[in-house]
Amino acid sequence: MRGGLKGFYIFLACITLGVASIAAVNSVSQMMTEGIAQEGRAILGGDLRFGLTQRLASEEERAWLAEQGAVSQSAALRSMARLPDASDQALTEVKAVDGAYPLVGSVETEPSLPLAELLAERDGRYGAVAAAELFARLNLDVGDIVRVGDADIELRAVLTREPDLLSDGFVFAPRLMMSLDGLTATDLVQPGSLVGHIYKVALSDADADPAQVIEAATERFPDAGWSTRTADRAAPALQRNIERFSQFLTLVGLTALIVGGVGVANAVNAYLDAKRPVIATFKSLGAGGNFVVAIYLIQILILAGVGIAAGLVLGAVAPFLTAGFLESVIPVAANASIYPMALLVAALFGLLTALAFALLPLGRTRDVAATALFRQGGSAARQRIRWTYAGMAAVLALLVAGLALFIASDRFVAWVFLAATACAFVILRAVAFAVQKIAARAPRVRSTPLRLAIGNIHRPGALTASVVLSLGLGLTLLVTLATIDNDLRREIGTSIAARAPNFFFVDIQNAEIEPFAERIAELSPGSELQSVPMLRGRITALNGTDVRELEVPPEGAWVLRGDRGITYDASVPANSTVTEGEWWPADYAGEPLVSFAAQEAGELGLSVGDTVTVNVLGRSITARIANLRSVEWESMSINFVMVFSPNTFAGAPHAWLATLQMGTDDFEAERAVLTGITQDFPSVTSVRVREALDAVNDLVAQLALAIRAAAAVAVVASVLVLSGALAAGNRGRIHDAVVLKTLGATRSTLIRAYATEYALLGAATAVFAIAAGALAAWFVVSRIMQLPYHFDPMVALTTLVVSLVLTIGFGLAGTWRILGQKAAPVLREL
Repeated sequence: MRGGLKGFYIFLACITLGVASIAAVNSVSQMMTEGIAQEGRAILGGDLRFGLTQRLASEEERAWLAEQGAVSQSAALRSMARLPDASDQALTEVKAVDGAYPLVGSVETEPSLPLAELLAERDGRYGAVAAAELFARLNLDVGDIVRVGDADIELRAVLTREPDLLSDGFVFAPRLMMSLDGLTATDLVQPGSLVGHIYKVALSDADADPAQVIEAATERFPDAGWSTRTADRAAPALQRNIERFSQFLTLVGLTALIVGGVGVANAVNAYLDAKRPVIATFKSLGAGGNFVVAIYLIQILILAGVGIAAGLVLGAVAPFLTAGFLESVIPVAANASIYPMALLVAALFGLLTALAFALLPLGRTRDVAATALFRQGGSAARQRIRWTYAGMAAVLALLVAGLALFIASDRFVAWVFLAATACAFVILRAVAFAVQKIAARAPRVRSTPLRLAIGNIHRPGALTASVVLSLGLGLTLLVTLATIDNDLRREIGTSIAARAPNFFFVDIQNAEIEPFAERIAELSPGSELQSVPMLRGRITALNGTDVRELEVPPEGAWVLRGDRGITYDASVPANSTVTEGEWWPADYAGEPLVSFAAQEAGELGLSVGDTVTVNVLGRSITARIANLRSVEWESMSINFVMVFSPNTFAGAPHAWLATLQMGTDDFEAERAVLTGITQDFPSVTSVRVREALDAVNDLVAQLALAIRAAAAVAVVASVLVLSGALAAGNRGRIHDAVVLKTLGATRSTLIRAYATEYALLGAATAVFAIAAGALAAWFVVSRIMQLPYHFDPMVALTTLVVSLVLTIGFGLAGTWRILGQKAAPVLREL
């Protein structure tokens, strides 16, 4: 150790980078999760949240809630806000609140005035506050008027902070907040309207257990059909996304650490190779193999400890560096701190990975004889490793895998990642072996630089395996992510946009459906209007078992989470095909029947003949699955997971959902339809699909940017390992260069030989990365996302260029110094 850290800088950098990535991701994730938990009451707006769809709580239900504590009622729906002269309009997320809102936290506006004053009726007109986006979208100022439904609403302030925004889930459009009386004046709420009624409760008994209160509510009103939430799960959607993204980034960090493990092995191997005379002296003086291994294992543990400590320091400061940014993006107080568990997990990953990769070169040194070590031409790398060391390395690798599975929120994803990583290592070794065999059997060429390059690829101690391993994983990850991103954006921006309708129309009342269709025909002659009845319902039981008691795989859990849109139909809907069972007759009048989407049914373990219980408008209905059908979700047409027989909801109040396919993307034609429908049917919500797809495309672009930035960590690790691998081969290259120069080779010849060698290795690695990345992307896009797969040749070209630049650049940077070595000192050691 007194000799300094020469030869171990790459070792330290690889360990530090991987540990820092994992520590930072888990620390920031824990900070966000704890912030949500600590502010759970403010985010939720109380201790409990009871949600009902398309109906108000009954007097008995409301009285029972009032017995538990203070109650605040609100209503949420989407609607159009239009200018008084009907010259422009925008989709808004309307939230109507009562005088008790908010029970916890505070609403902030500009100008800052009491909320009750801002929303009150004044001169026969109700007030509202709106997000800045709505003011910008319609070019409005405070004090201007917008028309919502049948009422003129005065915008009296800009809404700058909504305390319970996160508990409402994904907000699709700008917020428009008004009073419940103001909502009544708009006449937007009609029988069957898609409106959610929310009741927040602040418990009067501070010692009451919220979970027990919810259980009591369920027992008291078993058919209420309300969704319930407590303050400790105030924003479940956000928390799930944090967990998923944290897991993904942790796996990316682990990828960087595993790639860095190759650098650890290279550094240890190169260091031990340089210590051959010392090890030979130890053995000549009677030291056993275990003694030699112990010396260098202690040294490696000390160095690994230094790298881990540096990584933990970087990971520990990450929450303090990101807290301000996160607070500006997510309205949750990010109270940065040091998170011991996150740091402990990262330290364990670093230690286990360093040991797993260091044991292999140590094991080879264990049994090398002193005579072989004294011979400079010998190679420790050719010595076979004992099964003991190989077994210990395998056990450590299994511990790394077990730790990754233990901390994973989705173990299936973790399993796939670990299996893919293991397969990648095996395949990369096979690729390196194949490249060496091909080079060994290549015909003899006349070009001296090319002949030397081919020989360097397959000779003992060649850099082939190290270069292919170091670059292969990082470039494969980049190709995979770039291809998935390209296919997603292509599908959303081009394919889906071409197939999707121009508009979705929501909340068309029964009495309006025929006049609505007639008006559409006037505004857009020749267009295709598709309309279906729509209700909202929550699945409460499968085959008589409460869904809360079922263990459902993550891919199917979304069907049981929250309310689902449902419909009824006498015939098979468009874009659907019955795959199992039979459709009911047009005049069917027997027990309630339901058609279930085949893929979702499989994920939930359902089949024809099973029963599904759905709560609709406070009434539980059990229907038998009559058939399964495949659904073309990607068509962007009207599709439902569940389609019921018409007799199931006979007499139930409901609205209609419609799509309009105009056959053109002309903005002015779409604007004419939007303006005409908004003016003639003010209670109908119109969604322009192009704007929705643009919003999704922007979201995908932001996620892709974040994912690529995270994946860059793995690429940086690959570059570090590559530079370390090339540096580790310098000792052998010095002898080769001196001997060749002595035999008459010029510097130019050697540079061309080495450049050709690096180019061949880089090209071989790029070909593998392109093939493996394309295959992985195909699996994700086609099998998991079930979208059309398309490979962009630019991805292949970029990968090839990056691979060549890295290998040739780093290779020649290290080789240039080697070529300047004087011959005499080196020749004396041969």
